[in-house]
Amino acid sequence: MSNTVDIIKQRTSANNFDPTSVLSTEEIEALVQLAIETPTSFNMQNWRVVAITSPAAKEEFKALAYGQPKVKDAAVTFAFIGKLNGYQDLPTLIKPLLDAKAIDQAAYDGWIGMAKGMYEGHPQNQRDEAIRSSAFAAMTLMYAAQDKGLVSGPMIGFDATGVAQALGLGENEFPVLLLAVGKPAPGNWPRKPRKNLSEVLSIK
Repeated sequence: MSNTVDIIKQRTSANNFDPTSVLSTEEIEALVQLAIETPTSFNMQNWRVVAITSPAAKEEFKALAYGQPKVKDAAVTFAFIGKLNGYQDLPTLIKPLLDAKAIDQAAYDGWIGMAKGMYEGHPQNQRDEAIRSSAFAAMTLMYAAQDKGLVSGPMIGFDATGVAQALGLGENEFPVLLLAVGKPAPGNWPRKPRKNLSEVLSIK
């Protein structure tokens, strides 16, 4: 396993992928299993992912991503889906904590009540949170891929309506981003310059 700092410093967004490389179902599941560890507000876990691997699906989603070759060439392209009403899943998701007596009934009820107050009837909050959660999960998956010797390329350039239709998304779901993952091919750019620390950090 690589050093975490090295993984962070080595990761870069790739555009060129080896089209002959494949990932097994077990390898794809291992990446997503690590993404599941990502934190979410109130532990809503208000995202899911679809792994696009078949040649036919890759062709379809390449077209929906305005012809970006990496959708077809990568071993897998993940579609991260945000869930708007994720707070409604909380009673089930945190029930194990109550059953294990890690929290009491008052904490359980308060947890659910606070989430409901923040998100119910507030569609912008729901959408913002789904984007945050999906982005966090995608970043975790990118680092996991880097640790396994793979590269990744996130995309927001796609037909959102077309992707939603192709995936049969429900009315409370929407596509947040696409993420190509696989082995690199020649021609990827080096890491892009980053701002200086003084430009992004202030300490009060």
